[in-house]
Amino acid sequence: MERMDYQKKILFLFFLLVAVLLFGTLGYMVILDINFLDALYMTVITLATVGFKEVKELDDLGKTYTIFLILVGFGIFTYSLTVGAQILLEGELKRVFVKRRMKKNLQKLSQHYIICGFGRMGRLITKELINAGIPVVVIEKNRFEGEEEGLFLIEGDATSDEILKEAGIERAKGLISVLPTDAENLYVVLSARSLNPNLFIITRAVEKEAEVKLKRAGANKVVSPYITGAIRMANIALRPKVVDFLEIATSFHRFEIQLEELKVHPTSPLVGKTLSESRISKDFGVIVIGIVRETGEIEFNPGSETPILGGDILIVIGPKKNLSRLEEILS
Repeated sequence: MERMDYQKKILFLFFLLVAVLLFGTLGYMVILDINFLDALYMTVITLATVGFKEVKELDDLGKTYTIFLILVGFGIFTYSLTVGAQILLEGELKRVFVKRRMKKNLQKLSQHYIICGFGRMGRLITKELINAGIPVVVIEKNRFEGEEEGLFLIEGDATSDEILKEAGIERAKGLISVLPTDAENLYVVLSARSLNPNLFIITRAVEKEAEVKLKRAGANKVVSPYITGAIRMANIALRPKVVDFLEIATSFHRFEIQLEELKVHPTSPLVGKTLSESRISKDFGVIVIGIVRETGEIEFNPGSETPILGGDILIVIGPKKNLSRLEEILS
């Protein structure tokens, strides 16, 4: 909104300046009977008060018109240039202060996600993460605007180590690279993995052949939008209600019911208990539909006598507020 006000002011000043120049030029053309260029020259030297020689000797009418143009036009001319320069200077200074404040806040940021690329996919990912309450740092080559709370903007090349360090990659929880080409994503993954060996990295693969290379480079997960989209469309055709259910359960902000993964801390009071003894279902109104062990083994639809171990990740579904309460017990 503020940027639009600046643009309107600059546009108004531009038209005001053009109107004064046009008024003076047409007046000299009629009064002195000179061509457009000479009349424009006369107008400019008059308004600028530089004192250059006139292109034609002024008669009484010409002198009177010049006096009127100076009294009326000089003020407008000077005002337009001064205010225009002030607006540009204020805008530039504001960008400098905003960038400096952002860098200061970035130094305090941790456990955030870095999004490389702010195209259509990058914007959607960023929106979902912010809705989930996760701080986000976006890196994009082209200048862009962002007003979302919890979003930090860095204009630069995501393949640069310096830019990744500026985004706080050493303190980040994860990185998602959705740059236009596989080569750029590969470069980002290599750089990110070398800067933070424990970083969780997700990237997009445009070509299927790039998936293996991206994983070798250090990506934890590689997503191919074309394959994912095709499978989703096939599932909608074959089992539409299942897809609808999963969309409801995995949405961050549209519905009360959520499908979530909760990690069991080794010191949690539920460690060592069975699902029945933990009373997760009765006390929290949450259903455990799967358990991912530290070894990577996945137990689907675990029974009531299945034990809960430290380091497990429980795949649960239930109301948001109940999930928050359970997360406190598990952590």
